[in-house]
Amino acid sequence: MRALVTGATGFIGTNVVRALLARGYDVRAFVRPGADRANLDGLDVEWAEGDVRNARSVRAAIAGCSLVFHVAALYAFWARPRRLIYEVNVDGTANVLRAAEEERVERVVVTSSVAALGLRGDGRPADEAVPATSATLIGDYKKSKFLAQEVARAFAHRGLPVVVVNPSFPVGPYDRKPTPTGQVIVDFLNGRMPAYVDGGLNVVAVEDVAVGHVLAAERGRPGERYILGGENLSMREFLGLLAEVSGRPAPRLRLPAAPLIPLAYLNAAWSAATGTVPRLTPDTARMARHHMFYDPRKAVRELGLPQTPAREALRRAVEWFRQNGYVREGPSRRGGGRAPRRG
Repeated sequence: MRALVTGATGFIGTNVVRALLARGYDVRAFVRPGADRANLDGLDVEWAEGDVRNARSVRAAIAGCSLVFHVAALYAFWARPRRLIYEVNVDGTANVLRAAEEERVERVVVTSSVAALGLRGDGRPADEAVPATSATLIGDYKKSKFLAQEVARAFAHRGLPVVVVNPSFPVGPYDRKPTPTGQVIVDFLNGRMPAYVDGGLNVVAVEDVAVGHVLAAERGRPGERYILGGENLSMREFLGLLAEVSGRPAPRLRLPAAPLIPLAYLNAAWSAATGTVPRLTPDTARMARHHMFYDPRKAVRELGLPQTPAREALRRAVEWFRQNGYVREGPSRRGGGRAPRRG
């Protein structure tokens, strides 16, 4: 059975390709012209070039495929022009689903995000039923993922066999750009994190997320959403585990979130004037104070989602970053992180 993976060379996409190959699927990798293919070097995949914003190239790539995994997205909290994030994440999703409908594919798995879900006011982990609100949809990235998810649900309502998966905060190998979460790990390993804000996040091994995509295609119920998550950790716990697996000291200084917001606006203004990517944006400053905790039990129960311990997932991420030249102090002693871009 042939499966198309959009965003195949990105962090999650690469791991989905590998999970599919391990289970015996034929894989067609949909990539933008000129995209870095290093993450898939040596793998037995068929290549298709195009852009999710180009409906014609999307339909050509889907033709002859039984399954579609729509993973491609612009995962960034700073994109210029701003409309680009909506063109890729929302319009691109509509193009993929329309082509899948026209080609009568057997199943589509759409990669959404926990960013498209809500949070509980009492701090308990949120599940798929907690609705997003204006208070939780902070910034263009979250808004675009929510709108893309609504597009997927509309196609499911009219009969397309769509399953939506909502990864939390994946960590692990092949985070080449890296993603915003990966950049936090790289900054930690390079000693560029003297303090932290006491928020929280749900950490999941990217390999579990990838297997969860395949399980969603095989076992998921059309029209349903599944949180692909792992362990809920406060930022202090997250940094403590990083310290354990890396041998680097964890920062002890905890900062309040409120003073960071005006600094973030100054940083964003400077980046807008200079054409650089800010290390701190108003959106990320606002999100830092939230405990973004999620409940993956539906995916565990219905799909059989694996649950790798966060400590092991972070160990694999640290090992990969060190082996691939992102860390100045460590086995490779080379390079550094790069700004998040499209995958």
